[in-house]
Order: sequence, then structure tokens, then C-alpha cells
Amino acid sequence: MTFQELNLIEPITKALKEEGYDTPTPIQAKAIPIILDQKDLLGCAQTGTGKTAAFAIPMLQLLHNKPVGNSERQRIRALILTPTRELAIQIGESFAAYGRYTGLKHTVVFGGVGQKPQTDALRKGIDILVATPGRLLDLITQGFIKLNQLEFFVLDEADRMLDMGFVHDVKKVIKLLPQQRQSLFFSATMPPAIVALANTILIQPVKVEVTPVSSTADTIRQSVFFVDKSDKNNLLLHILKDQSISTALVFTRTKHGADKVVKVLRKAGVTSEAIHGNKSQNARQNALKNFKSQTTRVLVATDIAARGIDVDDLTHVINYEIPNVPETYVHRIGRTGRAGAKGIAFSFCDREEKLFLRDIHKLIAKNIPVESNHPYAL
Repeated sequence: MTFQELNLIEPITKALKEEGYDTPTPIQAKAIPIILDQKDLLGCAQTGTGKTAAFAIPMLQLLHNKPVGNSERQRIRALILTPTRELAIQIGESFAAYGRYTGLKHTVVFGGVGQKPQTDALRKGIDILVATPGRLLDLITQGFIKLNQLEFFVLDEADRMLDMGFVHDVKKVIKLLPQQRQSLFFSATMPPAIVALANTILIQPVKVEVTPVSSTADTIRQSVFFVDKSDKNNLLLHILKDQSISTALVFTRTKHGADKVVKVLRKAGVTSEAIHGNKSQNARQNALKNFKSQTTRVLVATDIAARGIDVDDLTHVINYEIPNVPETYVHRIGRTGRAGAKGIAFSFCDREEKLFLRDIHKLIAKNIPVESNHPYAL
């Protein structure tokens, strides 16, 4: 199947062609016709499956096909609620890319930065709003945002939203939405709490499920390196001697750990930056921008960024520390091997982390191949 076969309008197919999109991913092929049919959707899809395009493309088409007059420009017609600033910015970029010929306006609002540029954009009038829960509710309280005429509502990364303690904020937002709307709900996992939340948002939804969280993409080559904790820095530097690794995303469990790894890498002459919750929004955005442009070779991140970093052609993810939640492993390595591309995921495992590795093997229903051909083998 190609995007041409999905009955998309010319302004969108033109933008997709410029973006190099030809064949939809499974979630896109399944979700786009359902959304264009104006049905509520419950999507179970992990990060890296192309779900932003799966909801952005049909929403843009439906909004474009139902234009509003200038007098209605002030009303927000679509809201995408997402847990992190990084994710909100990326979703905004996607709407800009796919909707560049539609004439539709969007803006992104999130906390941690001054609100004036955001409120200025809102005053001018927008069709689509991408927001994180805290800043959205703050701007609603101040009277800058009204959702009473909303046509579309998307709750993205719902399980992450609950993990980060946003459930009460999400429920507050839902109470402000009009009853008549089309709602789309996406989550990588579907535990009972998520299903219960979906039931409060959706009306007779069509369920679409692709690539459950327990599976990793076949395009990602995974390896585990058994190594003493004290040798992890040396092993990382040894791997990065391979100059064919143009960029690598390295995951640590803690903010302090991320900063320490950056210090070691910089001392060895490897350009690197950290991205985590203690960094200012500007610092995080600059680090991500430098990494995307390959000015920075290594980005060291904590798990808050595991679902919010979307970098084209990222070849290597390195788990400097094994995550203690097995699903996190799947989300981390899902940063590479995206949309059918090939990727490589290395994991450093010390003695204390073997139990975490066992849990990961249980979740993904296979053992990660062991790489013993390295100078710091345990």
C-alpha cells in the first residue's frame, strides 16, 4: 500500500512526497482510514511505529475539508495532549511538515519557558494546539485557551502520562471538552487503568493494535556486553573509537549518572551533551538540536526522554545501564530502527543488573545475543 491509496488530498500528498514518505507504516495504514471515517480510535502502538503521522495526517485532512471563516479563527479546533515538552515539540514539527500546504495554523504550549510567545500565537488564532497538561491548564485558568468548540481530541502516550502523575490533570482537561468531538487515544501498553481512562474519553472506538510493547523491531540488532561496573566508561570509549558511529544515544538511569558520563566523554574528546529533567528547557532543546545536526556526537539521556527523542537515521542506542523496568528497554531501543530502518542497540550489563536483563528477556520472549569479543568482558 502507498499513501496515494489512502484517499488523501493533494496538499497532504504533496507534503508527504517532499518528506520522502511513500509507504505507510502498519499503524498509519490501519488508523488513517478509520480517522477519516470520523470514528473514535483506541490505538495500541509503541514509540517508533509512526503513530504521530497516523493521527496528524487524517486530522489535517478533515480540518482542511471543513474550513472556517475568519471570525472563527480564534477557536481551537483540535487538541493533542502529550506528556513531555520534547514530544510536544516533535508533534508540532510533524503538523508543520504534513500540513504545510493546508493553510492550517498550529502552536505548541509547554511549561519551563516564558508563556508570552505561546500566548501571542494563541491570540493570533490557531486551528491545532499541541500541549502538555500543566501549561495547558494554566493557560485555560488565565483565559487564553477555550476548548468548548473543539472538534478533535488526541491523548498521546497515555501510559506515560499516568506514569508521570498527570492523570488528574488529564481528567480536568476532559471535563472541559465538548461532548460532540472525535477522540483518538494512543498508548504503548493497555493496563486496566489505561483502559478505564480510555472508556471515559472514547465512544464506540475502533481498536487498532500494532507492535505490542513486549516486542522489539526486527530491524534492530541487539547485543549485551557483560562488564564490570567500574569498566563501563572504558567500554563506552572503546566502542566509540569506531568512527562509523556518527551519533549514539546513551541511556543512564539517573540524571547524576548522565552528567558523569558526559564528563568522561568530553575528557576523552568526544562531543557530548546530557538531556534530563534538571536541565532547563533551552538547554534540552539546544542539546537535541546539536545532536540532530550531528554537531554533538553523543547524547546522554535519562528515561524521561526515552519516548521524546525522535532523530532521523539514528543508528546506535547504548544502554549504559540496564533499565529496572523491562518495558523501558523496548522504548529506549525503539529510538533506532524506526519506520523500517536498521538500527543497533548495545547494552552494558554488570553483575547487579543481571536480574533486570532476565526480566527483559522474559518480556521480549528471546535472549539478547552476548557480545564477548571486547577487552572488558566480565
